[in-house]
Amino acid sequence: MVNDLKSALAALEAHQPGSLLGLRETQWLDAKKAPYRLTDDPKAAEELAKDVAAFANGGGGVIVVGVATRLEHDEEILDHVVGIDPAAVSVDQIRKLIRQRVTPAPRGVRVGWSGAEAGERVLFIEIPAQADHELFAVPAAVGKPGAPRPDTVAVPMRDGDSTHWMPRGEIVRLLSAGVRALGVPTAQAFAGLARQPESSVGPVSGPHVGQGLPDREREMRAAYEELTDAGLGEPAGEAWAQGPAALQDLRHEVDGQPGWVLCLVPEHPAVVVSEPVWQTIIETGRRAPHGQDPLAAVGSPRPPSGPDTPWAIPADAQHVDLDGGSWGPGRLTCSGRGVWRWQPVPRFSLNQGRAAEIGTAGQTPALRLRSLVNLPWAEASTLEINKSRRTQLEQFLPRSAVAGAVTILSRRRGAELPAARWERGPFANSARSVGYTCTVAGPGGIPAVRTSVMLALPTAMETAVVACADVLIENPEAWAAVLGPGRDTQLGLDEVQAVLLAAWETAAELLPDVVGEPASLSWAAPPTAELRITSERTAADGVLPTLDTLVDLAPLGPNDSGPMSKLAVAVTSAPTMERGDRQRLLREALVHMAQAYGYVDAEADVL
Repeated sequence: MVNDLKSALAALEAHQPGSLLGLRETQWLDAKKAPYRLTDDPKAAEELAKDVAAFANGGGGVIVVGVATRLEHDEEILDHVVGIDPAAVSVDQIRKLIRQRVTPAPRGVRVGWSGAEAGERVLFIEIPAQADHELFAVPAAVGKPGAPRPDTVAVPMRDGDSTHWMPRGEIVRLLSAGVRALGVPTAQAFAGLARQPESSVGPVSGPHVGQGLPDREREMRAAYEELTDAGLGEPAGEAWAQGPAALQDLRHEVDGQPGWVLCLVPEHPAVVVSEPVWQTIIETGRRAPHGQDPLAAVGSPRPPSGPDTPWAIPADAQHVDLDGGSWGPGRLTCSGRGVWRWQPVPRFSLNQGRAAEIGTAGQTPALRLRSLVNLPWAEASTLEINKSRRTQLEQFLPRSAVAGAVTILSRRRGAELPAARWERGPFANSARSVGYTCTVAGPGGIPAVRTSVMLALPTAMETAVVACADVLIENPEAWAAVLGPGRDTQLGLDEVQAVLLAAWETAAELLPDVVGEPASLSWAAPPTAELRITSERTAADGVLPTLDTLVDLAPLGPNDSGPMSKLAVAVTSAPTMERGDRQRLLREALVHMAQAYGYVDAEADVL
């Protein structure tokens, strides 16, 4: 239920702007039917600056553009989504005007889109609560519209669902209080201000580098001085701490150019990040669940290998390495179309998620080769599986990588048993899940080899989209019978690797297409793949057979931990990649797995 600023932002980030309908405009919410006409109406820039400054002065809020209202009992009620064309709005121009027209520039303002890609989109401008005792002003609307005079000032204030200008007497009172706080006579204070150059730093002209964080001020000043060649300009407000990072907004010296954010993280060189790139970092981490701090999720910018001195990340940077957050090492990369996307740096672990053994109830194959991919998309709650995508998947499955791998297993043993006929089940099929199975039967219809795929959207127990591809040797005896006399059903390590590679590719790249356009979705946590090799059919004595009776594990060398019925490894990586990269990563993961399970002499050259 949407009833406050936090829940409204959550609904917008989940691309559900319709959840705001029925709310009334209030202290933290303003709705506009049409976008600000910044290109052809000079007064629109004044309106934008006034609205943003009013929310900054009023404890924060959000402006939703593309939603019409109705008047009800003298209150504006959000009535219906009109939608606006993203091509008709320049987000960069909005950010630039806010920086230029609002003094000081409000910290953390976010401009984003909400709504389905193919549906009606709304723009939202989030103005977070600002530092205490900070007042935000705009040029007074005098003279020619669109040509603000630098020697005027006006202070907009949010009052319920309306915006009012602070009375002149109140502005004078606040100015007098500030002069008294300086401890010098009024005439002397104004005379000193007049003699100072506009860019000077001091108690009258504005905040100085490090102000607000006395314990970090010295190091922030040192970093600032080393980076002066970047043309950083002057502080736009006091420094603040965000987790372990010390941060400060800087106003660029060249009018109209993006500002900078000075960032200091313990045990790392200082960095200044162009404001648009910094905004991308914050927006990426803001999608983490449970209200986690953005930098605590994605981490802070990490220097390239080698530099131990401050460095700058300009507005035209193509990638940014991030580290130190709960998501682990990752990289933000900008596409040729200007779209940024975060992907994790590949790494391995033995951690198995809640879905690791999904679908095993009632299934006890002799051998299971599984690739399960966890896709924690931020927009997962808006996804659904429709009939056309399900039909498309049915057409692709007989030609999928995992179907080809199963066919090759038979061909290598002199038989032609294609994985061509796929049927629905045993997993449930609905708007929230798909499941298909292909069975190669032995004599008497006994299942010999089975290939199974499934994808499930989040449930109350599982927050990520889960995609899985299994290859099951259900009954080695039945498989041997259908293959023909003298056929060996034990799998070689190279065959296991080929099957896991094909299953991983199918689970990571083919199955997610049933939700639409996976590449357009953003992460709420790092995606992972879990690779498993398990023996699950117990013998007559109730004991699970060891894997080496079903798979030739001799190339891995001796096992110091003794025989076992399960091997598993988790890979944190981007789901989509070139096949050669996936093959290399698979080999590294299997070596990590083998060594962790006691095959201490295992090396990549045996795979």
